[in-house]
Amino acid sequence: MKKITFCLSLLLTAVASNAFASESAINKSLSKWKITAESITPSQFPGVSAILTESGVIYMSNDGKYTLTGQLYDMSGKILKNIGDQILVKKLESFKNQMIIYKAPKEKYVVTVFTDITCGYCQKLHEDMKEYNDLGITIRYLAFPRHGEHHQSAKDMQSIWCSATPKKSLDAVFKGEKVSPIKECKIDIMKQYQLGHQFGVQGTPAIILKDGYVLRGYLAPKDLLDVLKKHSN
Repeated sequence: MKKITFCLSLLLTAVASNAFASESAINKSLSKWKITAESITPSQFPGVSAILTESGVIYMSNDGKYTLTGQLYDMSGKILKNIGDQILVKKLESFKNQMIIYKAPKEKYVVTVFTDITCGYCQKLHEDMKEYNDLGITIRYLAFPRHGEHHQSAKDMQSIWCSATPKKSLDAVFKGEKVSPIKECKIDIMKQYQLGHQFGVQGTPAIILKDGYVLRGYLAPKDLLDVLKKHSN
């Protein structure tokens, strides 16, 4: 028993040492090109690590010599799964307490929508909220001020997310009402905006499915339901 425990200890030490060596080589290479890593994790591709940067997910060989930008897919299932999306989904869930959520009474699906109060199709999506909810689709909002942090819309969205009743404030703004300015709170919507960029969002609305797949633009409730059914198979 002692021999087995000793061998297992040696194995775990070797694994930890290799992981440290890989991360050290990767960090050295990233530093050379002035790239900052939020996280470095083993990918499903042997000898390659997945690195979350401010611009999204990139891949690098564990010796730090080679890098790959783009999408790495898992082809083992019925639907192609973007491995990078799965990394971002974990980060997305860490924003759950910041989301403005419209929960379906009989929830079957959950999507996260990056929205902008100046976006016409975002307003259209919001007007259809009852139909999404009636179909069992819960909508969770994050802010994506597409005109940048210095635009008035970003300031208004910050006030909405900081208000005592964010959902009520968002409803009012989408109806054309003005929001009362709130300067400070614990929520920083520009972090939501940055997360959107990591997902590759460039415009709104952008709908993120449970598996991290990004739907770009407005989808009518029944059309979104059809997509969700396909992704759940």
